[in-house]
Amino acid sequence: MNFQTFKLAIKSISARKGRTFLTMLGVIIGLAAVIIMVSYTSATTKQMMDMMKASGTNQIQIYAYKWSMRGDDDTSVFDSIYNYCQQMDDLVVGITPQQYFYGSVRYGTVDSNTSFDYSDYDHYAPETYMVSNQWGICNNAVIAKGRDFTLLDIQRGNQVCVLGSQAAKAFFNYADPIGKTMTFDGVPFTVIGVYEPRFDVDNLPEGYEYFKTRDNFVLIPYTSTRALKIGGSDSVDNWSNEFYVKCTGPDETQEAMSRLNTFLKGVIGDPNSGNSYGSFNVGSTDQAIASTEDATRSQQLLMGGIAAISLLVGGIGIMNIMLVTVTERTREIGIRKAIGAERKNIIFQFLIEACMICGIGGVLGILAGYVGTLIVCKKALDLIILPDPQIAGLAFAISVGIGIIFGLYPAIKASGLQPVEALRAD
Repeated sequence: MNFQTFKLAIKSISARKGRTFLTMLGVIIGLAAVIIMVSYTSATTKQMMDMMKASGTNQIQIYAYKWSMRGDDDTSVFDSIYNYCQQMDDLVVGITPQQYFYGSVRYGTVDSNTSFDYSDYDHYAPETYMVSNQWGICNNAVIAKGRDFTLLDIQRGNQVCVLGSQAAKAFFNYADPIGKTMTFDGVPFTVIGVYEPRFDVDNLPEGYEYFKTRDNFVLIPYTSTRALKIGGSDSVDNWSNEFYVKCTGPDETQEAMSRLNTFLKGVIGDPNSGNSYGSFNVGSTDQAIASTEDATRSQQLLMGGIAAISLLVGGIGIMNIMLVTVTERTREIGIRKAIGAERKNIIFQFLIEACMICGIGGVLGILAGYVGTLIVCKKALDLIILPDPQIAGLAFAISVGIGIIFGLYPAIKASGLQPVEALRAD
C-alpha cells in the first residue's frame, strides 16, 4: 500500500460526487442520530442524578412503627431508634426525625389548606415537618438567610420555624420572612431562617416535575409538640416513625444499614417471619441513585441501539455501491493485474475507498450530531449541551469500521477477478 493507492481512491470518489454523497448519507444520518440520542440521554441522566444527589448522598431513611402489644407504644421505638443512631458516632454525622404536621399553616391571608392547588406542582401546598437541628445536615440543605435550628431550640421546644426556598416564596412572595410570625393551627411560630434552593425548578426533565415540591417545606422543632397541644392543635402525634440518618461515606452507609436492620429486628421483630410487633424499612438514597443509573443506562443503550440501525442500513448501502463500483471498473482492475498489481493491492485500494467514504461521512455525521445535540437539548431541556468528545471519537472509529466491514467483501471480489476475463469485459 502506497500513496498512489490513496490518489486512486480520491480520484474515484471525486469522479462520482453525487453518488458518493448519497452513499455517505446513511452514515451521516446514523452517526448523527447515535450522537444526539446518547448525548440527550446522558444529559437527562446527569440532570436526574444531580437532582437526586441534591437531597443528600450517604443518607439512610428509616420507617418503623410498633403495635401496642407488649405494654408499650411507638414512643419507645422513637426513643430507641434515636438513641441507637446517636451511638453510631463512628458512622453517623447527623440524625433527625421527620414527623408530618398535617394542620393549618398560615401567614396573613395565605393558608396551607385553602390557598394552594394539590393538582399543580407549581402551586402545591408547602408541607410541614417536625425535625431536629440536624435536618439540614441530613438533607444537604444550606441556610441562605437567617439561621438554622440550634440544639437549644430543640431542647427547649422553641416556637421557631425554618422555610424551604419554595415555601418562603409561596407564603411571603418576595418579602423578607425573617422575624415574621406564622401560625400552626393558630399557634404562633417565628421564622428564623430560609434554606437555599437545592433544585433548578425551571429546568426539570420531563416526568420529574414533582421535584418542584422538594424545596417546598416548612420545618419546626419536633419538641414543639407540647406547645402545639397546649395551643389546641391536634394535628400532630406524640412521636415520629420516620428518620433520616446522614453517614460519613458509602461504606459507612452500608455498615450503618446493616446494624440498623439487626437492631430493629431485635426491637420490633422480623416482619418477614410473621412474628413481629410492627414493621420497619431501612433504605438509602445511594440505592435509589444506583437503581436510577442502571435504568437510565439501559435506556441509553436501547436508544443508541435503535439509532445504530440506521448505521447498519448505511453500511449495507456502502457495500452495494462498492459492488457496483467493482462492476464498473472491471477493465481497470484487469489492466492493473495484467501489469503486475498484486491481489492485496486491489483489496487495499477498494478498502481505502470504502473507508474514505465512511470516514468523510463520519466527520460530517459528527458535525451534524453536534449541531443536532445543541438544538435538541436547548429545545427539550433548555440547556447548552455538547456531546462528549469520547462519543465523537468512538463514532468516527465506528464509521471507519463500517467501511472496513462492508467494504471487505467488494474488495475481495474485485481482487479475485482474473486478468483475462476482466480485460474482455465491456
